[in-house]
Amino acid sequence: MIYADNAATTKLSETALEAMLPCYREYFGNPSSVCAAGQDAKRLLENARRQIAGCLGAEAREIIFTSGGSESDNQALRTAAAIGAASGKKHIISTAIEHHAILRTLDALRQEGFRITLLDVPESGILSAEQVDEAICPDTALVSVMYANNEIGTIQPVAEIGEVCRQRGVLFHTDAVQAAGHLPIDVKAQQIGLLSLSAHKFHGPKGIGILYAKKEIRPARLICGGGQERGVRAGTENLPAIAGMAAALTESVRNMADDAAILTQRRDRLIAGLSRIPDSFLNGDPARRLPSNVNFSFDGIEGETLLILLSEAGICASSGSACASGSAEPSHVLRAIGRSTQLARGSLRLTIGTDITDDEIGYIIRTVTETVAGLRNAGRRPF
Repeated sequence: MIYADNAATTKLSETALEAMLPCYREYFGNPSSVCAAGQDAKRLLENARRQIAGCLGAEAREIIFTSGGSESDNQALRTAAAIGAASGKKHIISTAIEHHAILRTLDALRQEGFRITLLDVPESGILSAEQVDEAICPDTALVSVMYANNEIGTIQPVAEIGEVCRQRGVLFHTDAVQAAGHLPIDVKAQQIGLLSLSAHKFHGPKGIGILYAKKEIRPARLICGGGQERGVRAGTENLPAIAGMAAALTESVRNMADDAAILTQRRDRLIAGLSRIPDSFLNGDPARRLPSNVNFSFDGIEGETLLILLSEAGICASSGSACASGSAEPSHVLRAIGRSTQLARGSLRLTIGTDITDDEIGYIIRTVTETVAGLRNAGRRPF
């Protein structure tokens, strides 16, 4: 099997697993307990918090553990909305290509009286800081722009947007779920006030993530109960998953430059090979994209059928966000960058890992080329 669906989830690394096992066997105490077992667990918890903060240019007290990216996105938006509403600011700016965790939370906030502006993006899939600047109003409470898109892999000018927000006195949130561990992050230098990430996108365990909130911000509580996470996220911390996340992120950041060089070379070979297919369209900027991401639309085919045939040929891929799998609607991201409904339905997302070989890249190119041709020929046969 060739696994090319890393944007959906990644394989747990040995480093992460090794960090997790002692938390099940030895350090199984509740970090909130005052007994020796609890305090041993607490030390591991806080060490993981410091590790993660160090990877992001943050302070340990600015890291809140959550269940993953969706919860962190919800908490970030709810936090900014509460802060804004308290000072009469009920306008939020985001983009049309955000993850559904952002868009659906914005829908809920719209029903609660907030004014939402979703900025258009060009065919390249890259927003400009000038667009953000022009959209900011006196009552703008938040700008939320994802760091790297989960479908087409395009990388936004986060530092430039952060600087605009700083100059205009507006809180800036970025969904960094696809970026963390793959792109450099420095929350202070990039003027990020709130940031979301999820461990399973960088070879950590599922069901764990963080919300970074700069120290001046007290996050709104989504889950009420005990006083864990400084009283802003109740529930006993999942220490094994937290330890695995810290280990995976540290390893990913350490290897980032080398991994990016390998992935970019193989990504570009994939793009070149699939571009030779007639009536194929690369989605998103060819260079300013995640090193692992290749997203194409093929005219005249159905993406779901293509995925099934590729799976039968031993290639695991997707047509877009795993969170939207099974939806009858074409990708909102592809529609937002100007693709027709037909092209949006004929999309293929390949997200590769460093373990993929040159031979496997060649096999993917040949198999996709042959499968697309076969589907088109079948579609032209008379009944």
